[in-house]
Amino acid sequence: MHLKLENLPVIMEAPGTKMLMQPGWGGMAVAYWEMPGTDSAPMLKGLPNDSCPCPHWGYMIKGSLHIKYDDGTEETLSAGDVFYLPAGHNGKSDEELAWIEFSPEKELKQVLDHLAKK
Repeated sequence: MHLKLENLPVIMEAPGTKMLMQPGWGGMAVAYWEMPGTDSAPMLKGLPNDSCPCPHWGYMIKGSLHIKYDDGTEETLSAGDVFYLPAGHNGKSDEELAWIEFSPEKELKQVLDHLAKK
């Protein structure tokens, strides 16, 4: 199974922000994100521990993203990094970002449903 990045369906779009996503890849969804910067903490408030309950595997294409985990550890993802983010994290950046991620559909749906209410 494969798909050109530009053929992923758009599921969210706003000025400077775009999310393309295709579910149905063996229980996983592939997503491409672009955004001018972010602080996920306010958007994730109300989820367990006020953080993302979904693990992600991916590749940072552009920018850097500072990650804080529920256990208190922190790290920074930068362009060119491959990554794994376990459940229980928040991210913050003041610069333009782009990344590709793979996430379990069930957990990702919980996050997307929560964001849709914001």
